[in-house]
Amino acid sequence: MKILVALKRVADPDNANKVKIPADGSKIDTTGLEWKPNPFDDYALETALRLTEDGKTTKVRKGEVVVVSFGPKDVETTLRSALATGADRAIRVECTDEQLDGLVVAKAIAKLVEAEKPDLVVLGKQAVDGDSNQVGQILAELLDWPQAAFAATVREEAGAVLVGREVDGGVLEVRVKFPAVLTVDLRVVAPTSVYSASTDKAFKYNEGVRFAPLPAIMQARKKPLDTKNLSDLTAEKPRIRYVKYEAPPARKAGSKVADVDALLDKLKNEAKVI
Repeated sequence: MKILVALKRVADPDNANKVKIPADGSKIDTTGLEWKPNPFDDYALETALRLTEDGKTTKVRKGEVVVVSFGPKDVETTLRSALATGADRAIRVECTDEQLDGLVVAKAIAKLVEAEKPDLVVLGKQAVDGDSNQVGQILAELLDWPQAAFAATVREEAGAVLVGREVDGGVLEVRVKFPAVLTVDLRVVAPTSVYSASTDKAFKYNEGVRFAPLPAIMQARKKPLDTKNLSDLTAEKPRIRYVKYEAPPARKAGSKVADVDALLDKLKNEAKVI
């Protein structure tokens, strides 16, 4: 099985207090922010790795996992991390954030799919910065492939995967034939959520995503990392434009009240929540 995984680097959500917005509100100043893989994309990579192994012998890949990311050269740090975790090859698409929106990314990935011919494309359900939740669905439409979004479980079958999708009423099971597009949710990295056809169903993975040992980090430097230009993949221009950024208003200082009646008065007449 060949799987293409899309990874996006995002500013560490724990560093939100470091975000700066210039007075004109024209952009976000990312100076000093720490970058990390989008958590849901980490889950997508873990899903792909589990689908291409038998659980017990994680160093032997029963297929190929290719990771792709969009951005400047320092995005290669994110890709090298994915290679150290177990991916076989990486592709970086040279571009800036200003050149991208969901449609641009989906069209570029669709072009890569034409060349790579994977059985599955696996993505996180959304990125924690833009939260648009668009790329997987747009990509499936462009490719005219079946899709399963918000996957909580994935089980490989002959020529297909059985996917447990999280919906409002519980978990809906759908079977999608290869080739297909999957987007994954956080529960997909539970110990028994993802199995390849060769994985013993009694086997249990560790909770969460795996981490690369030092020898694997060193070996990842030798794994292939190709670079492509965004313009070679798509001529599409972003249709979404951010016109201005504003910081949320600062929270007002709290105040003390003498008794319950005073509290109720403030909640009703000032906060207007009752």
